[in-house]
Amino acid sequence: MHLSLVKAMLVVNVLSIVGNLLMGLAKFGPSHILIIAGRAITGLYCGLSSGLVPMYVSEVSPTALRGALGTLHQLAIVTGILISQVLGLDFLLGNDEMWPLLLGLSGVAALLQFFLLLLCPESPRYLYIKLGKVEEAKKSLKRLRGNCDPMKEIAEMEKEKQEAASEKKVSIGQLFTSSKYRQAVIVALMVQISQQFSGINAIFYYSTNIFERAGVDQPVYATIGVGVVNTVFTVISVFLVEKAGRRSLFLAGLMGMLLSAVAMTVGLVLLSQFAWMSYVSMIAIFLFVIFFEVGPGPIPWFIVAELFSQGPRPAAIAIAGFCNWACNFIVGMCFQYIADLCGSYVFVIFAVLLLVFLLFAYLKVPETKGKSFEEIAAVFRRKKLPAKTMTELEELRGGEVA
Repeated sequence: MHLSLVKAMLVVNVLSIVGNLLMGLAKFGPSHILIIAGRAITGLYCGLSSGLVPMYVSEVSPTALRGALGTLHQLAIVTGILISQVLGLDFLLGNDEMWPLLLGLSGVAALLQFFLLLLCPESPRYLYIKLGKVEEAKKSLKRLRGNCDPMKEIAEMEKEKQEAASEKKVSIGQLFTSSKYRQAVIVALMVQISQQFSGINAIFYYSTNIFERAGVDQPVYATIGVGVVNTVFTVISVFLVEKAGRRSLFLAGLMGMLLSAVAMTVGLVLLSQFAWMSYVSMIAIFLFVIFFEVGPGPIPWFIVAELFSQGPRPAAIAIAGFCNWACNFIVGMCFQYIADLCGSYVFVIFAVLLLVFLLFAYLKVPETKGKSFEEIAAVFRRKKLPAKTMTELEELRGGEVA
């Protein structure tokens, strides 16, 4: 029997504790070996948890709040980035004496998370659909929802269970070979690629260097300012995602990032001729981050779990997470070389990619707000849907359910 989501997160969390412990003790042993080993183990944890956490959140969330609660995953990430940026300042922990504490400090958060996970209820969908434990699923729903009647969600789970019974477990290979899942897989992978190849990590990894080129006296504080804006607008996104919808925010975010990338390029190219262009570049950077957190930042983390029913969901999240981290790695390793080659025109590349992603999202990404998992999965199948859902899909796809 496979581990439940809560147990899986508990097991995976041990990797974070071990990895951060190794980095925290780096000063007392062969530093480079301990840091590399700690980073590798922590990286394994990040990859696994970035799949498990959104899947758990999507399964325990009520339909009306699934997007808002899913966005909290991104909020936790950007909050961690901001805290690390602040603690990494020279006069705090980013110095020759305190750097081991800086590297090992996130182990404290991992330890806290371990004990908090023990208090988390198991996914009612796992209990009902996978194990067939009806009463335990009802108890879990009551813990999550309070004293509300669980039967409506149980009925929804019953439909998913029937669907899962016909699908069984779907392998990664089947996701790519079966026409039933192909379009949903393409959408899932493209939203991950668009998140990373949008250029956002180029901003995060090299923002200090970009601010230096723009003529900022204390670029490290400007970088922290980017982190603050990043966090604030992720909070705003939590409230927007259930009002505006996933598709609308995703499109708006990509469009805003595209325009910001063009403005950033103009500012960097004309900086040598007009000193005030440095302000254009800086404003463009902040707007780029704002639009990222409006949609392309948080939405890919949870929309994949929404696009698939119970059977193919684990495999889909696994390949989507791998795609996300692989693209992250490519940007981190290659951007500096591309920047050296292209100079001030480097963000033209991202502008072109953003245009491609915008067109793809407009044509292919469906709206998932307010829909059950069964309704969302049916979007990608030739299956008759309720009238309300058909109306929305007709608006998106010209009257055809692809």
